[in-house]
Amino acid sequence: MNPVLVEAWRGPAVESFHRGALVVVDAGGQAVWSLGDVQRPVFPRSAIKVLQALPLVASGAAQALGLTDAELALACASHNGEPGHADTAAGVLHRLGLDASALECGAHWPGLDTAGRALAAAGREPTALHNNCSGKHAGFLCLACAMQGGAKGPDLQRFVRGYVQPDHPVMREVGAALEAATGERLAHAPMGIDGCSIPTYALPLKAWALAFARVATGQGLSADHARAAQRLRQAVARSPFHVAGTGRFDTRVMERLGERVFCKVGAEGVYCAALPEQGLGVALKMDDGNTARAAEVVMAAVIEALLPLSDDERQVMRSLSDVTLRNWRGTEVGALRAAQALRALSSA
Repeated sequence: MNPVLVEAWRGPAVESFHRGALVVVDAGGQAVWSLGDVQRPVFPRSAIKVLQALPLVASGAAQALGLTDAELALACASHNGEPGHADTAAGVLHRLGLDASALECGAHWPGLDTAGRALAAAGREPTALHNNCSGKHAGFLCLACAMQGGAKGPDLQRFVRGYVQPDHPVMREVGAALEAATGERLAHAPMGIDGCSIPTYALPLKAWALAFARVATGQGLSADHARAAQRLRQAVARSPFHVAGTGRFDTRVMERLGERVFCKVGAEGVYCAALPEQGLGVALKMDDGNTARAAEVVMAAVIEALLPLSDDERQVMRSLSDVTLRNWRGTEVGALRAAQALRALSSA
């Protein structure tokens, strides 16, 4: 059974808790920290969007199309669907002579409540541009443009139809990048369909951590993928709003810590991170699939323990790893706290 990583306190007592697994590895695959079953295959969901974006940069598509930091950050994003996100995705599609109808991620209301209410108040319905994965999918279409020798408009539209299918050339290129980063064969892994309709593969948690150590260092990647990883990390650090959005953990942490951390949330309690200065990759999975309540607390505790931080930075990270809970009147009622097993590991 995996250890308790996060406790939910109400007053002086633990009311509930969240179990999970965590692993931190170097680019050689050596585990620096390990808690729980880190060999169990897990679907990484959106936590690995930076890996899926490697071909976008490595192919030369990003440079040929002049993609900005914001547009590259959006390719790695699970964004709120705020106007700045939807407009950025639309701008990428405009370069390709396409519109939102080319995106095969589906439409949903913006994740940020105020953005959704503003959209509804204007009498508008959400489009695929508001999908939290629209930037990633726009990046896939940019990759397709490069694969087709710069084709745009109707010619590109014909090629990209069905690009979310596992056997489409775009998904085969993305899959090859995942294999190169993790060192695993996807043909041997359980495959599912992600929320945005692309394939998702279950690999050992340790393999995902290794991939992020390689993103952090470039070690173990091809020269083109290493350069792509560095460019994407820089883009997200320069435009952290576009990787998540207002009030979100990933945006808040990278606004504060810049290129020292690349962290990315995934559904069902998955989180991954690259720590370039330490040459480390992090992957964690909460057993109950809890993301905002539990996985963020674990990731904050890991960053707090592994990075040299100023007093102000440490205070910010502690506020994310030891979260005060308040009721609707603003009264303090408890806390979410990194559990002793996690704090003990970080102090070892």
